[in-house]
Amino acid sequence: MLNDSMVGDSQSMTQAVLELASQLQDKLKTLTVDHGKEFANYQTIERQTGTQVYFAHAYSPHERGSNENRNRVL
Repeated sequence: MLNDSMVGDSQSMTQAVLELASQLQDKLKTLTVDHGKEFANYQTIERQTGTQVYFAHAYSPHERGSNENRNRVL
């Protein structure tokens, strides 16, 4: 998965997401991310995987309901 050295590094994050997408094959349809600099190459992810990348708005947890519910369980 992802390690600390990848955080903040757009190229490493893009590569990690592409590797994960290849493992998940057709199961990954969308990806919701924050506005961090590590997702600057989101267009590469969209182009190479066909996955739509969405950006979450800050302070709007209602936009990510399933994510917030999962965090509550953790």
